[in-house]
Amino acid sequence: MSKEDAPRRGRRNDQLDHDQIVATALMIIDRDGLDGFSMREVARALKVYPTAIYWYFKSGKNALLAAVASRALNGVTPALHLNDDWREWIRLLFRQYRKALSEHPNVAPLLGAQLVSNAGVNPILVERVLTALDGAGFRGAALIDAYNAVLAAMLGYVTLEFAPVPRDEPDSWARGFEQQLRELPSDHYPLIHKNFAGLANRAFIMRWESGSTAPLDGGFETYVEAFVLGLEAKLAKQTMG
Repeated sequence: MSKEDAPRRGRRNDQLDHDQIVATALMIIDRDGLDGFSMREVARALKVYPTAIYWYFKSGKNALLAAVASRALNGVTPALHLNDDWREWIRLLFRQYRKALSEHPNVAPLLGAQLVSNAGVNPILVERVLTALDGAGFRGAALIDAYNAVLAAMLGYVTLEFAPVPRDEPDSWARGFEQQLRELPSDHYPLIHKNFAGLANRAFIMRWESGSTAPLDGGFETYVEAFVLGLEAKLAKQTMG
C-alpha cells in the first residue's frame, strides 16, 4: 500500500496549515485542471510527504476537493435583506458566481458535475436562496422545485462557458476545429453561414476557446433574464391556481 493510499498514517507537520494546503490545491487546479490534481501533487508542491496532507484531510482527496470548492465560492452569496427584490438578488447571485468562476475556471467542472463539492458549499447559500424564493411567494414543493432550478441554472451556463480546451495539442486542435467550421457548406447550413461572424468563437458548439479567454457575456445576460422571467411566470401560474 502506498503512502497516498494510507491516510491513517498521516502525521501533523507544524510547517503546514489547512489554508496553505487548500490554497496550494487550488493553485494546482488553476494551473493543471482537475486531471492534474492529486494528493501527491499537492504534497510535492509543498515539499512534504503525502501522509502530511492526510493529517489535515483524513478522508482524503474528496475532503480536499470540497475545501477547494469552498475557497473558490467564498463570498459568492449576496447579502439578503427583508425588502430586497428577489429578482435582483438572483441576478446578482448568478453574476457573482460567474465572476468567481472566471477567476478559477478549472473549478467549474468540479462544482457542476461532482457531488463531493457539495460538502464544501456554505449552507448560507442554501438558506439565502430559499429565503429569496420564499419571499417571492414559493411554498412547499414549489419552493423546493424553484430552489433546484436556481442552483441548476446558476451552475449550468457557467460550467459550459468555462469548459476546458483539450490538454493535448490545444493550439492545433483549435486551428483544425475553426477550419472545420469555416468549411461547412452554405447550402446545407445557410443560417450558420449567414451568422458565422457572430457565431465563430462566440457561441456554444461554435467555439474553440474557453470562456476564460473568450467570455460569452451577452448569452449569459440573456440566460439570466430568461430564467428570472421563467420563475415569474411559474409564480404567477401558481398564484392563479
